[in-house]
Amino acid sequence: EVQLVESGGGLVQPGGSLRLTCAASEFIFSNAAMRWVRQAPGKGLEWVSSIDSGGGRKNYADSVKGRFTISRDNAKNTLYLQLNSLKTEDTAMYYCARGWAQYGSTWQPGTLRGQGTQVTVSS
Repeated sequence: EVQLVESGGGLVQPGGSLRLTCAASEFIFSNAAMRWVRQAPGKGLEWVSSIDSGGGRKNYADSVKGRFTISRDNAKNTLYLQLNSLKTEDTAMYYCARGWAQYGSTWQPGTLRGQGTQVTVSS
């Protein structure tokens, strides 16, 4: 079964850090661009970051640039997102998804994505 499984979320104080992990199975991970998308309570999807298949090209939303780092290990079929200097407004469910671009604030039909991992930033 083709799937993505996120982990690493949790409750953290403002200014803290987390590392999210997305484990991929049953597709050629190393051939696929990947992205992280988040959804805050009551809001639509917000694109966070993308990485190309080889890991050499990365892009970030302005809201996370300089604080978050996307990376991947193709030998382990795993995608990462390092979250530093977290703010309360980073509170959201974080999803990994296959593909570079996020179109709109809802999932497009057929998007391969995980179930998400919750990040809560609160004092």
